[in-house]
Amino acid sequence: MTRKQSEAVLEEKLISQLVGQGYERVTIKDEHDLNENFRKQLGKHNNIEFSDDEFKQVIQYLDKPITIYEKGKKIRDKADITLDNGELKHIEFFNQDKWCQNIFQVSNQITMVNPKNKIKNRYDVTILINGLPMVQIELKRRGIEIKEAYNQTIRYNHQTMHNLFGYIQIYVISNGVNTKYYANNRDLRNLWKQTFEWTDEKNKSITNLDEFAEVFLEKCHLAKMIIKYIVLNNGYKSLMILRPYQYYAVEKIMERVENSNKNGYIWHTTGSGKTLTSFKASQLLTKTDGIFKVLFVVDRNDLDYQTQKEFNSFEKGSVDGTDNTNQLVKHLSDPTKPLLITTIQKLNNAISKIRHSKKMEKIKDEKFVFIFDECHRSQFGETNKKIKEYFTNHQMFGFTGTPIFEKNAIKNQTTKSLFGDKLHEYTIKDAIKDENVLGFSVEYIGKYVEKEDGRLEYEILVEDIDTGELLEDPKRLTRIVEYIRSNHDRKTFGKKYQSIFAISNIKTLRKYYDIFKKEAPNLKIATIFSFAANENQIVEKLEEKGNIECDIDMDELKENKVDRDSRDALERFMKDYNETYGGNFSLNVDNGYNAYFKDVSKNMKEQKIDVLLVVNMFLTGFDSKTLNTLYVDKNLKYHGLIQAFSRTNRILNEEKSHGNIVCFRPLKDQVDEAITLYSDKDASEIVLMEPYETYVKRFNEKVKELIEFVSTPDEVSSLEDEDDLAKFVKIFRDLIRLKTKLSVFTNFKFDDLNIDENQYAGYQSKYLDMIPTGRTKEKISVLNDIDFEIELLIRNEINVHYIIMLLKRLKPNSKDFKKDKEKLLSEISNNPTLRNKKELIEEFIESQLIHITDENELEEELEKFIGQKKKEEFDKIVEEENLDSEKIIEFIEEYEYEGVEKPKIQTSNII
Repeated sequence: MTRKQSEAVLEEKLISQLVGQGYERVTIKDEHDLNENFRKQLGKHNNIEFSDDEFKQVIQYLDKPITIYEKGKKIRDKADITLDNGELKHIEFFNQDKWCQNIFQVSNQITMVNPKNKIKNRYDVTILINGLPMVQIELKRRGIEIKEAYNQTIRYNHQTMHNLFGYIQIYVISNGVNTKYYANNRDLRNLWKQTFEWTDEKNKSITNLDEFAEVFLEKCHLAKMIIKYIVLNNGYKSLMILRPYQYYAVEKIMERVENSNKNGYIWHTTGSGKTLTSFKASQLLTKTDGIFKVLFVVDRNDLDYQTQKEFNSFEKGSVDGTDNTNQLVKHLSDPTKPLLITTIQKLNNAISKIRHSKKMEKIKDEKFVFIFDECHRSQFGETNKKIKEYFTNHQMFGFTGTPIFEKNAIKNQTTKSLFGDKLHEYTIKDAIKDENVLGFSVEYIGKYVEKEDGRLEYEILVEDIDTGELLEDPKRLTRIVEYIRSNHDRKTFGKKYQSIFAISNIKTLRKYYDIFKKEAPNLKIATIFSFAANENQIVEKLEEKGNIECDIDMDELKENKVDRDSRDALERFMKDYNETYGGNFSLNVDNGYNAYFKDVSKNMKEQKIDVLLVVNMFLTGFDSKTLNTLYVDKNLKYHGLIQAFSRTNRILNEEKSHGNIVCFRPLKDQVDEAITLYSDKDASEIVLMEPYETYVKRFNEKVKELIEFVSTPDEVSSLEDEDDLAKFVKIFRDLIRLKTKLSVFTNFKFDDLNIDENQYAGYQSKYLDMIPTGRTKEKISVLNDIDFEIELLIRNEINVHYIIMLLKRLKPNSKDFKKDKEKLLSEISNNPTLRNKKELIEEFIESQLIHITDENELEEELEKFIGQKKKEEFDKIVEEENLDSEKIIEFIEEYEYEGVEKPKIQTSNII
């Protein structure tokens, strides 16, 4: 019988492999040894033997920064120290130009003691570059889930900021068969989604530790990843490391520029992080000899601003945007501005308008590299041809999530015909497999059936519908609105997420809007559309010009005969919007339409709109992680379908497990065709969620496993072995995940499951009781490193108002009082956000409820009771800790108002 490989064996095997790859093994026992080794190796790298005073200056330089972001900047700069002979010396921490020419070491079981709380940590395998710990590898034996290693690094991260381990750049976690990497950050608790598997160029995962070490931990590759492919995000003050497909894309572009004059395009699916990829490519290209200017070209003004903001968040001051064509021309001539972001319209004006010709003639023969974002949206007109003809020494690279192929060619052109070879591919199937974007749950709702008397009646079922008259019938539209009203809370987890409703034309949208106002007043709706007589026609024209979502040209609208009814309708809808959101938007003022567009976009991202009604807008380019549902009552196909669906599939948390697509038209064939075109014929099982019945079956199989292990919730209490406790947590966590998926299906009901709600709630209570509080000083439990995925248990419907409703039902003199009280307390216990209030509510019931005769006074009395309890607790803390109550009150008020601690108030100020 083969025994599971222990962590110690795994550790030794990895170190032996790294030594075989050219690493020097070094024994480092503690912080003293770590500092001495750093002193020696850093001195060797800089060709100096540090005296005590000289090395002290190095340590002082490294001790100053607090955050990992600041530390990342520090080690990429040089430390200026004064040598004992008075000479100023620049100390380099690692060679960033010739990254292979550094000193690579590996050590293990380094023990560190936190000087504040004396907590001791022993680290598995550490890679040092020039003596500085740069990569930390945490290992678990086979059979242990890899996330336990991740949670261990979270704990370590909070206990090593005082020493050189605070300069770790990359974490690697592995259980031998699963291996992932991620950038170090101060707060890793919410960054599990930023852990990645390495892959080969074809996106095949490399998860076995041996193979991962051979490829990713190869000395030169590892150093290149640290030096070139970690981004110090200035906006979030954090480190970001590129995913493998981003790395390969940038490498391919760099290789093509350095070795040829050919163009190319990158196919990376929507939502996979093309902005970061294009930033890194642009940044590296600006440092390449012979390139005069890199232009990142977008097709809309709003993306111009958005991309500039994102680029500058990656690296402050890295890019200049251009507000107008005059500014663009000025910046194009300025050799101190190597990277520019602009729109294709401004670029077209720069090369077309006579007034700019004199300045442009001077630079047209310089080496330009153009990078086009979503290249298919703006490159199928004359502009592409004009740019190619004007600049005599250029290369063009396109980024797209949905390339144009022969099957869906525009004007007989494809992405390949415009940009040449595909340099790298990362499809929606790859992204879903890697958990970089979500899959889709697609439901087809709607059917017309013919009755015996010849009448057609609409039913909420699935079937083919294609008659225009029927599609716009008010009865059908009303039924659809009723469906959305009834199911929206289910789809969006109690309106925690937003939705878009894609409608076939403005005429139908106007009908829908009024029906929503009448039939679904519980939903906050908004709308935006252009108001040409033929919206589809003008959108195609504006799309060609790159204006599909913003900067609607009023002259263009006039040329296409403004639909007065549509314009008046939009003006009316804007007035509704103003009343709801406190704006003052109107089509009768300059820039009124654009201002309205931007505010709608902002309110969608701020979760203030429940359902946004659109025809074409917001179905491309709009990104919001809290948008999870798309209702569809229009025909979509190919790239338009994938783009629209992809509004819903941004990664956010465990609760948002997929994007919800609700089709009120028979689009199944189009969906299958689009997925095949943009992945392959076998991709549907990955891209699309499986049927409801499949998840019911899996849930019931897991229930069987649970009951065979612990037949009742009470049996959980008898579990003593920590491995058994962990097993229960993992089984029930799987049930929670499956129930989250099931709960968004329209036809979900507990009766389909082989466990009743009370029994499920009982197991859930036991699960919640096991969550480590972090307040104990006892020895660390294995449960500390298990992910409980608490957000999956939060039920928004059980809030204060719900509690008050239940309290109102309690009748102290009723025979059901005890049972009703237990039900209420059980509801509170099963809700993670309310369970800590259980004792408080129970005390209120026992001491106050019996004296309340008017239920209308209940809410006020509860508020008074809670306020009094708060005051008692506050006075107790102030007395016990000898605090200044006025300063504490000021501190609390500031926190409750802003949600953050007041920076000027320190602990020493309030004692």
